[in-house]
Amino acid sequence: MQLDVYDTTGAVVGQAELDETVWGIEPNIGVMHQALIRQLANARLGTHDTKTRAEVRGGGRKPWRQKGTGRARQGSTRSPQWVGGGVVWGPHPRSYRQEMPRQMRRLAIRSALSAKLRDDRLTIIDGLGDVEARTKAMKAVLAALPVSRSMLIVMPGRVESIERGAGNLPDVKTIHAPYLNVRDVLKYDRLVVTREALAVIEGLWALPAERRQPSSFKLARMAARAAASAEAAVAASREA
Repeated sequence: MQLDVYDTTGAVVGQAELDETVWGIEPNIGVMHQALIRQLANARLGTHDTKTRAEVRGGGRKPWRQKGTGRARQGSTRSPQWVGGGVVWGPHPRSYRQEMPRQMRRLAIRSALSAKLRDDRLTIIDGLGDVEARTKAMKAVLAALPVSRSMLIVMPGRVESIERGAGNLPDVKTIHAPYLNVRDVLKYDRLVVTREALAVIEGLWALPAERRQPSSFKLARMAARAAASAEAAVAASREA
């Protein structure tokens, strides 16, 4: 797989070879959704809290006697039906953390990246780190790229000129390649990857060589199953 590489003027200056195990798989929508929900849930602090009637200060004395007043009987001014009383079934501190297998997390990020390439929302740029660290200069560079509502600029690591230049641009975010996540990839319309960051991304999420092709044991097992199925079909035809 190859994709055009742009320079800071918006001109095509070459081709980049893409790893098919990262950019060319069929996106798994279900796994992407689960990974997004997990990420949003794990970002919640869970510090919300309301007081029950036992925790609200005061209300120890019975407001009036039980009978003879014509009013409803009350035992405390901190009951839930009173203003300033406790809260029934209110939220209390809890953890929203969700777990997800590592292979599913890796599949989710590869699916999100492949979806960007499939939808023509991936741009590889060369020389972005050499742009002057000014908002005006960065805005001119991004304007020369394909038009997008929002952009996520992926850097190999900390590049101060890129971060300072894009820091005040609306709908533009910079992120380090190791911190790439499903939420940001799906949130921003276009993924702008520097040429240096491309190698970091593929180094982190590409499948190892032993998982790209079936092993000899798997091939032998597949052949045995095929032979057994063929023998069963022949036996069934003879009986018929």
